[in-house]
Amino acid sequence: MTVLHVDLDNTLIYSYRHDLGGPKRCVEVWQEKELSFITEKTHRLLRAVKEKLLVVPTTTRTVAQYERIDLQAGPFPYVLACNGGVLLTEGKRDPEWYRHSLESIGESREELALAEELLERDPRRNFELRFIEELFLFTKCEEPEAAADSLRERLDLSKVEVFRNGAKVYVVPRNLSKGHAVRRFREYIGADRVIAAGDSEFDLSMLREADRALAPWGFCRSVGAGFPADEAGEGELFSEYVLTECLKVPER
Repeated sequence: MTVLHVDLDNTLIYSYRHDLGGPKRCVEVWQEKELSFITEKTHRLLRAVKEKLLVVPTTTRTVAQYERIDLQAGPFPYVLACNGGVLLTEGKRDPEWYRHSLESIGESREELALAEELLERDPRRNFELRFIEELFLFTKCEEPEAAADSLRERLDLSKVEVFRNGAKVYVVPRNLSKGHAVRRFREYIGADRVIAAGDSEFDLSMLREADRALAPWGFCRSVGAGFPADEAGEGELFSEYVLTECLKVPER
């Protein structure tokens, strides 16, 4: 069995701000606003890939945020949400997976508590502080890079990682990486081969863990990946590149 772990935002789907350069369809609506889209070509390719591989959306989104998305390509038997801390099987939470996730981040609890304290009183924070599923911290800040740097100076980075994505700031246990989730799921499902596709620092560990890594044009150099990955061509829409490559995977 070959498994495709695919990130969602800016890998498979794109926000309304992104010019997709062709026919597209809306796949996410929230508060009556169209938020995310895929191209019609991506939609056709995704349906074909789902017939060939086990496609597992692997996202940092919460379950509620994931459930806003309808890719209109049929249900996914498995979804990894909350950076891999929550497994949905046929749309339902797997309690044993979640219990193991909580256990695995035990050594990071002290650092998460310290990060929560630091962010609570950080004057740059301009959004509520959320402790997502008791797994990781999320908020938004003015001067987010400076806020992230401040956290990195105070926290034990052998136990947690600090990510910044636009104005968003995250503090995530080391054992809650997407790579850790991919390794767990490989054993859980008995995968023979794993392909991973992603576009951000959250996805680095997942790409590193896979047998084949797919990344956007220039990604490896921009993040100093330090491992081999196949990249889309310059100007090529990443979602279409990923799915086209997956259709070339030989049958096993």
